[in-house]
Amino acid sequence: MQLLRTRAEGRVGLIDEVRGFAILCMVVYHGVYDFLVLFDVDFPFFFSPLMNGVRDLFAAAFVFISGTACRYSRNNLRRGALCFGLGLAMTVFTLAFVPDERIWFGILHMLGVSMMLFGLFGRVLDRLRPWLGLVACFVLFFLTWHVVDGYLGLFGLRFAELPPAWYETGFLFPLGFVGDGFYSADFFPLLPWLFMFLAGAYAGVYLRQNRLPAGFYKTHSAPLALVGRNTLLIYVLHQPVVYGILWLLSSIV
Repeated sequence: MQLLRTRAEGRVGLIDEVRGFAILCMVVYHGVYDFLVLFDVDFPFFFSPLMNGVRDLFAAAFVFISGTACRYSRNNLRRGALCFGLGLAMTVFTLAFVPDERIWFGILHMLGVSMMLFGLFGRVLDRLRPWLGLVACFVLFFLTWHVVDGYLGLFGLRFAELPPAWYETGFLFPLGFVGDGFYSADFFPLLPWLFMFLAGAYAGVYLRQNRLPAGFYKTHSAPLALVGRNTLLIYVLHQPVVYGILWLLSSIV
């Protein structure tokens, strides 16, 4: 959610636009989800594998771009602490007002921790060539995709079953080790999402060095770019605003 810079305009236009489009998709998704839950509407297609795949695709784009932004931040530790703090505020808000839709470790928590980890270990990670780090992070992302299901796997193959004891601790859920009964309306465990963030950080090396095509650095849609420059504010505010509007509608209807 950091501002990205180009040589002339101070922004990387296409990145702002993609990030803006991704956050708008998240707002729409959460709005529809809240509507279905609040009004108890039966719409199975929304929870189908196809829709879950679309949701994860846009989430991955958002996380990847957030990773590229760390290359432009002056202080990733402070930036990460702010993001994580807002995530904690979201946890408190949902527990207090909508406990059935509580958020224990959502995208803000994950991004905040990822930013802080990069701030602490970025120099160590940069010992790898950017292209090698990018490939390694993509492989690790898919390898750990099923950590929440109890195993490591790739392309439908199970490589290793993870110890059940890890899932029974009750406190390792930020890593994806969740036990029976765990629920978080918005859940982005560090495994696998940290690797998507780091993939973006490695790609950000090429972006920062102006080695990508000129079209990446131009703004093609001013409205989308504006949204992309304010993703953090939009993400923090959209859930209480959308839920508040729907709650008012439910009270009237």
